[in-house]
Amino acid sequence: MVETNQGPHPRERILDASEALFAEKGYEAVTIREIVKAAGCNVAAVNYYFGQKRNLYLEVFECRWIPRAYKIQESFRENLRKSGRSDVEGIIRAFAMAFLEGPFSEKERIRHSQLMAREIARPSEAFDLIAKKVMRPFVRELVELLRKALPAPVRDHELILILLSIFSQIIYFTFARRPVSLFTGKRYTSEFRENLCEHIVAFSLRGLGMGNGGCS
Repeated sequence: MVETNQGPHPRERILDASEALFAEKGYEAVTIREIVKAAGCNVAAVNYYFGQKRNLYLEVFECRWIPRAYKIQESFRENLRKSGRSDVEGIIRAFAMAFLEGPFSEKERIRHSQLMAREIARPSEAFDLIAKKVMRPFVRELVELLRKALPAPVRDHELILILLSIFSQIIYFTFARRPVSLFTGKRYTSEFRENLCEHIVAFSLRGLGMGNGGCS
C-alpha cells in the first residue's frame, strides 16, 4: 500500500531523497531502504511509482537535473536578449552569467554538480539521457551563434573545442566554489561573480585573439 502522509506527495519525497543520496554517495552505494527511510515512506511506494532503483535514478535526472539545466539555458537566452548583443563578447558574457547567477539554490547547485561529476566519471544511461535532451541541442545552438559571431570562418571541430574551452572555465568557476574561494580569498558575492564573469570574457577573447582585457 502506498503511503499518503500529509506534506509533499510521496513521489516527490522519494525523488528529493533519492537525488540527495545519489549525489552524495553514487548510484551503486545507495539502497532502496536508505531512500525510503530518508523519504519517510515505504518500499511499496518506490515500487508503485518507479518499479526499480534504476528507473528511480533516471527519473531523478528527468525530473530534477534536466529541468534545472533547461532553466540555465533559458537564463542564457534571456541574458542575450536583454543585452541586445550577438557578438562573441556578448555571447560569452550571457553564457557565463547564466551559470554564475544560476537560477537555483545552493543545495540544488551542489546536487547538480555532484550528479554530473559522477556521470562524467562513470557514464550510465543517465548520461545518454542528458546528452540527448540537454547537451547536444544546447551545443548546437551555441555553435551556430559563435559561427555567426566570429570574424572569420572556423571549422566545425575547432568551433566545438572553442566552445568547450569557454564552457570549462564557466563550469569550474560555477561549481568549484570552495577551491576558488580558498585561493582567491573571495566569497561568492554578487560582485565577485560579476568579476569572474568579466575574467572569463576577457580570458576567452584573448584566447581567440580578439581582446586585450586584463584579469579581474
